[in-house]
Amino acid sequence: MMMRLLPIIALWSLMMAACGHEKMPMCHDPNTAFAAFASDKSFRDAHPGPVPVGNIHAGKDITFPVAGGVEGRAFLVKAHGKSDKYLLLFHEWWGLNENIKAEAARWSHELGIHVLAVDLYDGKVATNADDAGKLMQANDKARSLAIIQGAAAYTGNDTRFYTIGWCFGGGWSLQAALALADRTDKCVVYYGMPETSVDRLKKLNTEVLFVHAKQDKWVNDEAVQNFETAMKAAGRKVTVHAYDADHAFANPSGPRYNETAAKAAREVVTSYLK
Repeated sequence: MMMRLLPIIALWSLMMAACGHEKMPMCHDPNTAFAAFASDKSFRDAHPGPVPVGNIHAGKDITFPVAGGVEGRAFLVKAHGKSDKYLLLFHEWWGLNENIKAEAARWSHELGIHVLAVDLYDGKVATNADDAGKLMQANDKARSLAIIQGAAAYTGNDTRFYTIGWCFGGGWSLQAALALADRTDKCVVYYGMPETSVDRLKKLNTEVLFVHAKQDKWVNDEAVQNFETAMKAAGRKVTVHAYDADHAFANPSGPRYNETAAKAAREVVTSYLK
């Protein structure tokens, strides 16, 4: 009897480790599932500390009220002309670092709209994979959703939103689009963990553009296919653009940056957001 039980016990232990939590149902939460990758040494090794990528201009750090907690933080880049649109930009597992601030400035210039890079780590920034993993695993979903709502309130009552994010922030781009419901017009996810709850996806007000790295061992082909299936069941549209590149290929501050794939993806994303 014990011999027959051993494989079952081993399988259960592996499933628990993959979830990164003692209760299996938590795996249904995409934020928890992605945070579990921080326990994977190969994931940490694939993310050495970021390097500087250039100057940041025309932006400023801001704070705003957040229900039930301390003020939220963000980096704001205002458009040169009038606009009622804000691109909410979500950082990777490193936090709101200089690379993300530079991205905010570039997207504002390219799109001609306001960009608000939202800080989901409350001012904490990591420079190595171990610290980034700890920040990602400590991220509180309720706090992050409250920060997103506070950021939206900061922009005013009549603004429309686009969302974009990479890696950890890619998952949060989709969650922000869900949270802001009918105020969201576009959503871009760069290799982030997708939502697969059909009931939740039915609440989306926008189609989704998903940028997929075909060599990604974590947000892999199966994860993306499951997302496509869930979106179809929810009656929502997702367009997947896949590139023969690895996870984090669009980050110019990282070693996996693939200039060819990154430029191709950016052209697609820019066209979609315009």
